[in-house]
Amino acid sequence: MIDIQNQPDFRKIPIDKVGIKGLKYPVKVLDKTTGLQSTIAQISMYVDLPHHCKGTHMSRFVEILHLFRTKVSLESITNILEDMKEILGAQSSHIEITFPYFIEKQAPQTGSKGLMDYTCSIMGSSNGSKQTDIVLTITVPITSVCPCSREISEYGAHNQRGEVKVSTRFNKFIWIEDIVEIVETRASCDIFSVLKREDEKFVTEKAYDNPKFVEDIARDVSKVLMEDKNITWFSVSAENFESIHNHSAYAYIEK
Repeated sequence: MIDIQNQPDFRKIPIDKVGIKGLKYPVKVLDKTTGLQSTIAQISMYVDLPHHCKGTHMSRFVEILHLFRTKVSLESITNILEDMKEILGAQSSHIEITFPYFIEKQAPQTGSKGLMDYTCSIMGSSNGSKQTDIVLTITVPITSVCPCSREISEYGAHNQRGEVKVSTRFNKFIWIEDIVEIVETRASCDIFSVLKREDEKFVTEKAYDNPKFVEDIARDVSKVLMEDKNITWFSVSAENFESIHNHSAYAYIEK
């Protein structure tokens, strides 16, 4: 049968990224406690397209992904990127994998168990010299109490849920759980899926005794990352969904 994608194109315009976007696919990711965790990822895969080629072969992206579906790791992502270039005849390749990651947490007083979900993304790219760049991004929900509100109020202080997003490049493997712990221990208080009355009292008072601006949270998380020699680059963004304003408070650090 005729292969239309392999026909020549005469517009002489190369395409930086072409491929599939938003594919939902079951994957297994490394879990520090259980070894592997099954989840559903949303995946995008792209390659470059030279100016003389009419199109790429979209079905081959899914075929490549299917070979590596049993485990998502730094090694498998590197292999996927190289296979994409080889099979599709490209100079560069890119993959974006976003998935919910679940960690079991116990309520601080009663020990009641529940699952917390964290949105994680792995972005990988490879160029013509086979250099692979991988960025891991983890979004962690937190609680913050405003130091200014607590200081000026006769009683109480406004508090809100927020999100801290940490992106890293690194030399060796990093556990998702380790990044989550860094963030949660630098917030006013971490968040739980199950809280009894004793637990609610505990987390409310803990947050009140540990007020932090978004600036404080971003700096405290960044300080830990800066001291980790395994991390070669990072960005930290902290966003509070303000309870007394119709806007968010935001801070960003990149090193």
